[in-house]
Amino acid sequence: MSLDPRDPESAIAEAAKAYSNWGRWGEDDVLGTLNFLDKAKRREGAALVRRGVSFSLSQSFDMNGPQKGWRRRTNPVHTMLDTGTDAALGNQGFPHGIGGADDVIAMPLQCSTQWDGLGHIFDHGKAWNGRDAEKVVTSDGDLVTGIEHMAPYVAGRGVLLDAGLVVGTDGELPDGFAITAAHLEQTAEAHGVSVGRGDIALVRTGRLARARRDGWGDYAGGPAPGLSFTTAGWLHGSEIAAIATDTWGFEVRPNEFNNAFQPLHQVVIPNMGLLIGEMWDLDALAADCAGDGVYEFWLTAAPLPITGAVGSPVNPIAVK
Repeated sequence: MSLDPRDPESAIAEAAKAYSNWGRWGEDDVLGTLNFLDKAKRREGAALVRRGVSFSLSQSFDMNGPQKGWRRRTNPVHTMLDTGTDAALGNQGFPHGIGGADDVIAMPLQCSTQWDGLGHIFDHGKAWNGRDAEKVVTSDGDLVTGIEHMAPYVAGRGVLLDAGLVVGTDGELPDGFAITAAHLEQTAEAHGVSVGRGDIALVRTGRLARARRDGWGDYAGGPAPGLSFTTAGWLHGSEIAAIATDTWGFEVRPNEFNNAFQPLHQVVIPNMGLLIGEMWDLDALAADCAGDGVYEFWLTAAPLPITGAVGSPVNPIAVK
């Protein structure tokens, strides 16, 4: 798939038509490509647990996160409601010396490691499966495809594609590097794995490692390596259930058109129904995979069943 950087409208329209899954699982579908992740694929994923080692693929949820306030996205604010000080001073009013601590957190659902729900992005006023966006997501939330519907299903075979290692230099890709389908296939071949129907693909670019080393900078919304718009055909044809990256926005930034904002999102979420994860921490897992040469694993990454949400924080766990 080639693209004219001057004409994002035509490219988006062409890709949306060519790679649409509207109606594929019926007019009432709320799962999109998660339909590819069936019982057999979960059994296949569970059978990959051999050593029993596990990895959290989540960034920290705290004030030291990457957010800078764009579209009111802030880092998590954690506040204590009850503390050990309250208990020690006898201010809690409990009998026989028992005390406790409680806390609360306030945060945008897309501020750290997260899934983009199917109601997160629209294409010319249309949401997933061709529904009218204004009838799907209102001030009451996502009334149709709220992320709570996905909560039981995001567990199966995970595959790491460490493009930073295979294609990059010193384990990292430079900002603005567009990862093509050929790069993904090259990486899979180098790792000795296949990626296909029902898999959850994890693409490491090294961008998060660079942010940890050099500071957050413009990690949130700035230049970054990521998937090329031209991967839309691969994402559709591979029939993966979901994909996640270690970057803020999944696709390459700056985007490959002269005047565009997240055009691949516009194709793959509302038209393809693809579940996308962002800001995942893949570094420790990648180091282990490089050590033992095994790039497939059991992965569980359930979103919080927040009713009507268009995204959710997640603590993905990979087990090898």
